[in-house]
Amino acid sequence: MPARTRPRSAATILARPTRSRAAGILALTLVAAGLLSGCAGTVALDPADDATNPSCADVIVRLPDTVADLAKRETDAQATGAWGDPASVLLRCGVQPYGPTTLPCDNVNGVDWIRDDSDAPTYRFTTFGRVPAVEVVLDSEAVSSSSTLVDLANAVSSIPQTNQCLDLDDGTGTSTGTPVPIPAD
Repeated sequence: MPARTRPRSAATILARPTRSRAAGILALTLVAAGLLSGCAGTVALDPADDATNPSCADVIVRLPDTVADLAKRETDAQATGAWGDPASVLLRCGVQPYGPTTLPCDNVNGVDWIRDDSDAPTYRFTTFGRVPAVEVVLDSEAVSSSSTLVDLANAVSSIPQTNQCLDLDDGTGTSTGTPVPIPAD
């Protein structure tokens, strides 16, 4: 007949983990650490000077969950957005609007964007004819600018357009390729 063992109390059982329970705790810890390490952290951005403009709030609540197939990330500044891990698309609302400029202007889904490629492959697009202006900075080696701007057009369109870009040849009949602001109708 087997020897009789004295029953252990609940306190004794909890105080001394068994090998299988210790292995289970270790496995859960490793799984949790793996999941947490795959999570993207908060993207640090500086808010634009006019980030508190109520129109920026209208833009931010309309931002899509994905841009150019990149998932939205948390940011630490008002009136900002970010997508991708690492962040390949950054948005700030409330930047200084452009006046007349020699930089190219692209119309994407009814939104005029001033394109600054001086830091290529990082491109900076700033809305034209909308106050406050919205700035989008993207890594063109990671995302397409056209896909990005199309995905953001609905949110940005919540700010009314007051001016639009036209080439000089649209008004003078000579081709210059320089965008010139004109009041929107």
